[in-house]
Amino acid sequence: MSKKRVLILIPARFASSRYPGKPLVKIGSKSMISLVLENCLITSHPDIIFESYVVTDDQRIEDHVKTFSQNVVRVDDAVNSGTLRIQLAYERFFQNKNYDLVINVQGDEPLLGSKDLIKLAEFYLQNSFDITTLVRKMSHFDEVFRDTNKVKAVISEFDRRALYFSRAPIPCKRDLTSITNDDFWYLHIGVYSYSPQALMKFSKAHETRLENLEKLEQLRALEIGLSIGAVETKSLLIGVDHLEDVKKVEEVLSGRE
Repeated sequence: MSKKRVLILIPARFASSRYPGKPLVKIGSKSMISLVLENCLITSHPDIIFESYVVTDDQRIEDHVKTFSQNVVRVDDAVNSGTLRIQLAYERFFQNKNYDLVINVQGDEPLLGSKDLIKLAEFYLQNSFDITTLVRKMSHFDEVFRDTNKVKAVISEFDRRALYFSRAPIPCKRDLTSITNDDFWYLHIGVYSYSPQALMKFSKAHETRLENLEKLEQLRALEIGLSIGAVETKSLLIGVDHLEDVKKVEEVLSGRE
């Protein structure tokens, strides 16, 4: 049986509104985008061939990546999301190369490692969902649960199907005075794998009401009938949205050494 082929695309913009130039910020001795790409370079798997590329709209990022890798492509179009950027990259550079799966890895996730990417790809290939994503089980109904910047996922325990995503604290624990060790919720980790067909269907669809209301593009996928499966990770992942997040990531990395 021939091996499956997985394409990992890493959107990396320079002009971030919250943190301009963050793909080039140094984390320890390396740039963030170099760490992310290194984590995505999976060279050995018995059943899957992985290939990874940075997708950028900026000459500075392209030039920097080329100092250590040729795995970078340019998509300069003005688009509203990293998903649309990787869809254009796939369409222009990769769609004739017979990939079974496309994984979108955010360029600001330097702690996301190959272990979770392999788990995500294997889960996708063993199931029949259009899209798969990562979640982390959380047991504390604290300020993180109430934080609207932390996206919650409601997942079926029967087949791991995502039923909804929200910035609101869901599922609601009606009686917070009776929390037990069996109570938990899922924090959504914004990493997605798509079949090429699902990626194209999602990208060609118009923004939906729920997507616009919550500012969560995965709700568009659910509204247009795409199924999303969720696989659990136990990894501590810290996305870099602000300068202070760099120190948090460095502390985690120093603890791994």
